[in-house]
Amino acid sequence: MFPGLGTVLNISAIIIGSVVGVAVGKKLKENFRRLITDVLGCVTAISAADALSAYWDESLTTSLPQGGAILVIIFSLLLGAAVGSWLKVEESLERFGERLKSRFNRGGDSNFVEGFVAASLVFAIGPLAILGSISDGMGTGIDQLVLKSTLDGFTSIAFAASLGWGVALSSLPVGVYQFIWTGIGLSLGAILAEYQVAAMTAVGGVLLIGISLRLLRLKDVAVANLLPAMAFAPLIALIFEGFN
Repeated sequence: MFPGLGTVLNISAIIIGSVVGVAVGKKLKENFRRLITDVLGCVTAISAADALSAYWDESLTTSLPQGGAILVIIFSLLLGAAVGSWLKVEESLERFGERLKSRFNRGGDSNFVEGFVAASLVFAIGPLAILGSISDGMGTGIDQLVLKSTLDGFTSIAFAASLGWGVALSSLPVGVYQFIWTGIGLSLGAILAEYQVAAMTAVGGVLLIGISLRLLRLKDVAVANLLPAMAFAPLIALIFEGFN
């Protein structure tokens, strides 16, 4: 095996799942495809609840002062929103999606960009993307990324059936994102304590809520602008741990 194999499998699963989803989606009526998107929104909400359970993780609550966990989440999201808005992450991701649409989807699929953005965020957010990639880089196994690849493969079928080819091209930012974490694992080894992972996972749960609201067409949350919060979470948790 070689470092990055897990991410290669993940990218392949997203592309294959998307091809299957697009093939199936063409045979589905618009109302049914919208219903699939609603189902994905509800399932994403379940994933968010699962990630948010890290807020009560013993490693986090015992490592931080009383009330520290909620403050870590708040400060992470506020700083993440400030940096993400300044860097215009959401706008950049959408522009990238528009460029891909003009290159690969000249027919004008109206769901192309939404599929690309939503799928990119869903596949990138979560502890498996980060921890699995770090483990891959450290050479301690790709079990986590194999699990993530399986989940993403089935999810991409459902996404692509409703949102089209943009889902397949979400494999590009997802691949870059995970290869970066693989490089970190390769060069730095184990860099995160258990409580830092819990803090990052809880923040990721909040971001997943935002994605769920978008998929359910309830609120167009600029989730991509909040992505820097994932990087701030372990750092802020480390600072608060010093006051415990």
